[in-house]
Amino acid sequence: MASRKLRVAVICGGKSAEHEVSLASARNVVRALDPDRYELRVIVLDRQGRLLAAGSPRFLEEGGGAGALGAAGPGPDGQEVALVGAAGAGGEGASLVALAGAGDSRPVDVVFPVMHGTDGEDGSIQGLARLANVAVVGASVLGSAVNMDKEVMKRLLREAGLPVPRFLVAERWDRRPPDFERVAGELGCPLFVKPSNLGSSVGISKIHGADEFTAAVELAFAYDTKLLFEEAVAGRELECAVLGTEDPRASVPGEILTAGHHEFYSYDAKYRDERGAALAIPAELPPATVEEVRRLAVRAFRATCCEGMARVDFFLRPGGELLVNELNTIPGFTDISMYPKLWEASGVPVRELLDLLIEDAVRRFERRRRLRTRVD
Repeated sequence: MASRKLRVAVICGGKSAEHEVSLASARNVVRALDPDRYELRVIVLDRQGRLLAAGSPRFLEEGGGAGALGAAGPGPDGQEVALVGAAGAGGEGASLVALAGAGDSRPVDVVFPVMHGTDGEDGSIQGLARLANVAVVGASVLGSAVNMDKEVMKRLLREAGLPVPRFLVAERWDRRPPDFERVAGELGCPLFVKPSNLGSSVGISKIHGADEFTAAVELAFAYDTKLLFEEAVAGRELECAVLGTEDPRASVPGEILTAGHHEFYSYDAKYRDERGAALAIPAELPPATVEEVRRLAVRAFRATCCEGMARVDFFLRPGGELLVNELNTIPGFTDISMYPKLWEASGVPVRELLDLLIEDAVRRFERRRRLRTRVD
């Protein structure tokens, strides 16, 4: 691999409510990858679940991506492909193979998923990469699945002795439907209602009384079959980026400063309102608190089986208590995303950051490839 450019397949899009955010993140990743080091393939998973090859110049245009592929005409744009294991020396490697027509196969060394939410962060694309025998950036199947499900993630964090907000769980098929009096009695009010398996604050409601409860539950169940009720923590919202696998390291912490007209860091505040929130990087914190955030971030990263990268979100109560809110195994790479900004503030610019993530993926793949697969 060292004698030629690494062939990197950036996979983005997806069938989730975070499709557009994924495209925005992927555009920035594509722009930042060093063309002298990498041979790039861009693949969009469209809303119908098809993997479509995208020409990077078209993809980089604003408004491009999956919507532009259908009318792309001749050439690789919009051609449906599959990621399959490649027959070669020892059966190593993978290729993108056209499913129709006379398209040729294109070898791939590394899959770089930039897919937020369902199919991207839940272990699905990671499992496909595992079966295709190719390196994948970020968490593998287990770490992805664990951290996608907020309930499982929080249970693991709690089992590891890490402080988390109080929460309750409901599933659509529960015989006893969620009851406001019981939930508010245990968690207090206001409280949050959120889908268990989603990100970017999609489907989340902050409710202040029984009159808002039913609508919030219905909204969360529209996106997932399991939801979380979570206490509303009064305090500051902090985020910390973690990088690496064998010896993960944490960035400086940052802070989310939500504008007064947004009650919490919602989807609108993140992506639609230019003045919805401000990022304070680094966060103004006492040195001891900075070190505690970084220490807890690495502990949470390890406790939930993360690899490669993750963003760890915290609450800081007025009295100084830190709570781990959640982890994001494929953090955003948009213009306003915290993960690359936190590393830039920590002395790692985005191009170097992407190099380190890809190197980590290749190193883990080579280590796994050396494991025994039969009993002698």
